[in-house]
Amino acid sequence: MDILQQWLNDHQIFLTITVIIGALVLFIVEWLPIDITAILVTVVLMILGLVSPDEGIAGFGNSATITVMAMFILSYGITRTGIIQIVRDWLVKWGGDNSTQQIFVMGLIIGPITAFINNTAVVAVFLPIIEQWCQQRKISVSKMLIPLSYITVLGGMITVIGTSTNILASGLAKKLTGQEFSLFQFTALGSITFFIGLIYLGTIAPRLLPDRKPANTGNIADSYFLKDYVTEIIISPRSSLIGQTLRESEIQRKFDIDVLEIIHNEDHFPQPLADKTLSIGDILIVRGGREELLKVKDERGIEILADVQFSDRILDTALVSDEEKVAEVLILSNSRLIGTTLKDLRFRQRYNATVLAVRRGEELIRERIGKLKLKFGDLLLVQGPKESFLGLQTTRELLVLEEKNLENLRLEKAWIALAIIVGVVVVAALDW
Repeated sequence: MDILQQWLNDHQIFLTITVIIGALVLFIVEWLPIDITAILVTVVLMILGLVSPDEGIAGFGNSATITVMAMFILSYGITRTGIIQIVRDWLVKWGGDNSTQQIFVMGLIIGPITAFINNTAVVAVFLPIIEQWCQQRKISVSKMLIPLSYITVLGGMITVIGTSTNILASGLAKKLTGQEFSLFQFTALGSITFFIGLIYLGTIAPRLLPDRKPANTGNIADSYFLKDYVTEIIISPRSSLIGQTLRESEIQRKFDIDVLEIIHNEDHFPQPLADKTLSIGDILIVRGGREELLKVKDERGIEILADVQFSDRILDTALVSDEEKVAEVLILSNSRLIGTTLKDLRFRQRYNATVLAVRRGEELIRERIGKLKLKFGDLLLVQGPKESFLGLQTTRELLVLEEKNLENLRLEKAWIALAIIVGVVVVAALDW
């Protein structure tokens, strides 16, 4: 044991570099969630004796860590009351049709916000707002998303509470020198950096950023080309499905299709559908490729209605109604869904919603999506009851990319949230 301890003491630099390299590899390949990787690195450092147990867990009681946690709570309160959503009208009013003007307006509005609110929360709130804005202006959303990300980063450099990194650096400065940064200590330099970065983004970025995602008219189904993958089938008199529930029929398990809605005697039944009994003449709106539908037709005796293509209006009616909606859902970096499949997760049963397609970078996946292993950054096109999206919005695994309805926000509490953040700024500025 003494020999091992001596070896560890003699090779501390080598061990430290090895742990750092191992941590970087794990962060890059994302075999484990990022938070698990961070805790694992801390444990390894303590086991190897590179830091003491007290030093290893000291960060959890550090005032900077607590401040970061408090800023996340403050940011959530600000977004929950709808204060940030109010700036949507400013973007539409002053944005114009020129990319340079749009980026400058976005920077001048969002930059100061991220000086006082965590930039992750700001990006999450503004993503759907920017997408809607791009749809209204008929420009590619890919032209705006990178500038949005950089603007929030640059804006976070203006004050100490702008980003978690600034707060942690202030805490480290206090530990080493006995004096932490004041709220506006590097505002002058941060503002200069912000405006230089904004000028670059407004003049150079529009020429460098490609039109990867074409602008559309606001119909989300268009960008996923769903016309060929959403169709109607009818239960014919010779069908073996008659009298069975959708669960008993197992057509969603045995075939690569999803039933989105059942129409019985002109009555529309949204999800959940598992216990709905199928009858002669029932119309099922399904997602599935032509090949899979033909298999169902041959084996279960259904008829493919029309072999007719959906028009935009009919497709919208089939996917969206007063009770149902369609939205994009992002797989987050710390999601436990990464590496699993929709089938393994029983996604439909778990969230009472159906995944129609998956966008992975420039790749659009619409077939065999049940067996696709999910990755960080995957965009899921999800259809289901509006109540189901409330559950999706509360999970930490996913981010629903949609603008929050004002009626779901606590607008009556907006003045309280605004007063709190003003109070935080004043107290921090006066160093009370």
